[in-house]
Amino acid sequence: MSQQQRDLSHAAAIAVVSLIFFTWGGLTSLNDVLIPHLKAVFQMNYFQTMLIQMTFFGAYFLMSLPSGAVVARVGYKSSIVIGLVVAAVGAAMFYPAARLPSYPLFLSALFVLASGITLLQVAANPYISLIGDPAGAPSRLNLAQALNSLGTTLFPSLIGPMILAAAVLGADQLAAMSATEQAAYRAQQAQSVQVPYLALAGGLLVLAVFVLLMRIPSLREATDHGDDAHHTFGEVLRFPHVRWGVLAIFVYVGAEVSIGSFLINYISGPDTGGLTEATASKYLAVYWGGAMVGRFIGAALLQVVDARRLLALFAGVAILLLVTTMSSANAVAMWSVLAIGLFNSIMFPTIFTVAIERLGPMTSKASSLLIMAIVGGAVIPLLQGWLADHIGIQHAFVLPLLCYAYIAWYGLRGSRLAGDLPAAAGTARVAGPMH
Repeated sequence: MSQQQRDLSHAAAIAVVSLIFFTWGGLTSLNDVLIPHLKAVFQMNYFQTMLIQMTFFGAYFLMSLPSGAVVARVGYKSSIVIGLVVAAVGAAMFYPAARLPSYPLFLSALFVLASGITLLQVAANPYISLIGDPAGAPSRLNLAQALNSLGTTLFPSLIGPMILAAAVLGADQLAAMSATEQAAYRAQQAQSVQVPYLALAGGLLVLAVFVLLMRIPSLREATDHGDDAHHTFGEVLRFPHVRWGVLAIFVYVGAEVSIGSFLINYISGPDTGGLTEATASKYLAVYWGGAMVGRFIGAALLQVVDARRLLALFAGVAILLLVTTMSSANAVAMWSVLAIGLFNSIMFPTIFTVAIERLGPMTSKASSLLIMAIVGGAVIPLLQGWLADHIGIQHAFVLPLLCYAYIAWYGLRGSRLAGDLPAAAGTARVAGPMH
């Protein structure tokens, strides 16, 4: 293959994978709409409602290692196709979950959906880092993540009002209903998710067929399928920048998801916005849209600014914004928490690319560990839910504040490369076969 053909192939692959980043970003952000919706439908407290995020992000923990094995066996391209199909099955399961309605079945659908997205994460993040000049990996992944943020911006603003359109009755109004009337009300509320998620399932299947037919590199030799398959996860974790990077992903995703999960309830509170839930759902676009804008800006900044220093700087600003929202009220409290999205922007892609730096054929195993760490999105929101039930939503933001403090440390100290990186952990070849 000529260099020109290879460049065109890489450009096509980046475009296709960026579209997938857009899709899974939107699917993930819809959890922030489901949380207040299902909380009202099933009359749950914050801790119970955060089982949505625990189930969704718990799938990352349980399915990351199997996903890594799939990538090693079939390559990046085929893994992406499989991930899209599994995610489509999970989205389709929302129809029977809403038909009943059944909270356990909703959680099951979320787990299947998240399992598909886990495989997409394990395959697509290193894929876009490996395809092209290694020096440009942080910038490329930031651009792809910007499309991810476009999805998280558009999906809640377009689909959220459809799910939250029906008026939510208060506890007193529900108590005045008979058991039959309550069951009918909950069924009507739950069914508002059926059409959106069926449409999403169809879109995922179309995208899977599209990727299958595209001639993009598989990059199987850049996985640990070949001679280096004997590397263990323990060997990968021997490198400090990987070990501390896994924890950095854990706390970052936990902080980002916690803030997004509480936004609608937080800014619809009487002291921090006083909006209706349907109106508040539109403000999710500000939070996630800030991440999108920040990633476009970050992709440019990373061409001239050291990635580790920029990571620490953005984490420091997020800390200041959290201190502001916790110590203020009304518009200041609302807009300071929404502004955190702008500074979340570069964190995940920068942590990810720094943590897999110079790992070569061990990249697939490191990627599995990093994606497994996304389970932070299950654990930290649950803990924040417990805090919110006991000390209030506003003061519970102390938990993501601590998370950003760790990320600042990782950028300044924990991400430094060890001097004992082996020669075998050099840059992986990326000129993969065409499929």
